[in-house]
Amino acid sequence: MEYVDTRDWPEYNAKLVRRGEFYLDLSCVKNWGRELREMNRRKRGAPYKYPKTFITFASIIYTFFRMPYRQLEGFIDRLSAYEPGLVAADYTTLHKRISKQSLDLQIPENDAVVAVDSTGIKVTNRGDWMREKHGKKRRGWLKVHVAVDVESKRLLSLEVTEEDTSDSEVLRPLLEDVNIEDALADGAYDTNDAFEFMKSKSVDYPGIKIRENAVVGKEESARSDAVLEYKKMGYNGWKQMHQYGRRWAVEGFFSSIKRIFGETVRASSPEGMVSEVKRAFILYNILISI
Repeated sequence: MEYVDTRDWPEYNAKLVRRGEFYLDLSCVKNWGRELREMNRRKRGAPYKYPKTFITFASIIYTFFRMPYRQLEGFIDRLSAYEPGLVAADYTTLHKRISKQSLDLQIPENDAVVAVDSTGIKVTNRGDWMREKHGKKRRGWLKVHVAVDVESKRLLSLEVTEEDTSDSEVLRPLLEDVNIEDALADGAYDTNDAFEFMKSKSVDYPGIKIRENAVVGKEESARSDAVLEYKKMGYNGWKQMHQYGRRWAVEGFFSSIKRIFGETVRASSPEGMVSEVKRAFILYNILISI
C-alpha cells in the first residue's frame, strides 16, 4: 500500500518554528524574585541565588548544544547584557545545580497504547564504573528503557540500568504508574512475568510478540492464553489486531534522541551518567510537546 502523507503542513511547519523558541525561552526572568522567595522560604543554610526555571533554561543550553560548563557561563553572561534581570552564574554553580536538578515526566491519566523498548548509550569513562560494575576494561553501556505513547510519540516513562539487565526485568517498574490500553513490544518481553504483569494492568492479550517456537504451557497462565490466541490468529492476524506497526514510534524516538544528543554520555560518575541520560530524554520530550 502506498504511503499517503496526511499531515497539515502549515500547522506542522508552525510547530517546528515554535520549537526553535524553546532554546531561548527566558520566561525565568519574569518571576525570578518571586520564585527565589518561595524556594528560600524555611530553607536552612545558604539561600538559593538562582531559581529552578533558570537552571532548567541552563540545562537546555548545556544539553542540546553540548556546551561545556565554562562556555555555558560565558554564554549566559553575554546573554544577560541583552536581557535585563537575567543574572549569570559561575560554571561551578551551574554544574552543581544542573547535575542535581530532577525533571519529572508528566504522565497522562487516560489509557494509552504504549510502545516499549530499550537502547544502549555508550560509557566512555574507564574508571570506577567499569571496574566496579563490570569488572572489565573495555567500554560499557548504559541501557535506557522507555515507554512511548504511539499516538503522541511522547515519552511516558523511562528507566536506566546496567547493560546486562534484561528488557523484561524492567517492564514492571517502567509501566507501573502508566495507564495502559495495550503495550507493543518485541520478543525480548515474551516472558511469563511480563504477561502476568500486563494481566494485572487489565490487558489480557498485550501486543508482545510471541517467539516462533512458543508452546502452550500445561498449566493455565496469562502467557499460555496469549500463545494460544497468537497461534489461532497467525502472525498477520495478530499483527493487524494490535496494529503492531505502531511499535516503530519508540524506534523513531530513539533515533531522534541519538541524532540530537549523540550516543555517548559526557559525565564521569555513575550518578552523573544516569542523570545526564534522563535529563536529555526528558528535555527532548518537553521539546516535542510544544
